[in-house]
Amino acid sequence: MIRTVRSRQVYRNPWMTVREDTVERADGSTGLYGVVDKPDYALVIPRQDDRVHLVEQYRYPVAGRYWEFPQGSWPQGHHGTDPLDLARAELREETGLRADRMTYLGRLHVAYGYSSQGCHVFLAEQLTAGRPEREASEADMVQRWADPREWRELVRSGRITDTATLAAHALLTLHTPGAA
Repeated sequence: MIRTVRSRQVYRNPWMTVREDTVERADGSTGLYGVVDKPDYALVIPRQDDRVHLVEQYRYPVAGRYWEFPQGSWPQGHHGTDPLDLARAELREETGLRADRMTYLGRLHVAYGYSSQGCHVFLAEQLTAGRPEREASEADMVQRWADPREWRELVRSGRITDTATLAAHALLTLHTPGAA
């Protein structure tokens, strides 16, 4: 077991904190961990028939546009805690879709080698279309439906590289074998 000896915050902004922890391992040796603390977020897999709904946007840290499932966390200052409420809000904001049925598929760790952040995954079905309510940072977002063949091609071609999207799709296939 690893025990935290000392912890100090080394960076903070409205979306995350970075801390540096001095730890002691079971054998008595010491080490250092840098940990990024971010709030959990929700990811939604909108599904209709055998198709899934994706969004594409520019992701600044990797300087590129990629397809992914709708996802996000509460904005700064919001005090919501229910992942289902967050999932419904993200679905509506990014796609305009509303779901009559939401099924919880599980929680993923995003990058547990250096971050505490988790991702709650939901399947959205029985969908009704509406207008997206995107935030300013999502103004360039586009969306599309993908059938199983198109999904595989987007993954193979490197157009879907988001690990949470890929892991969420794996949860979908466990929930519904043969799913898109």
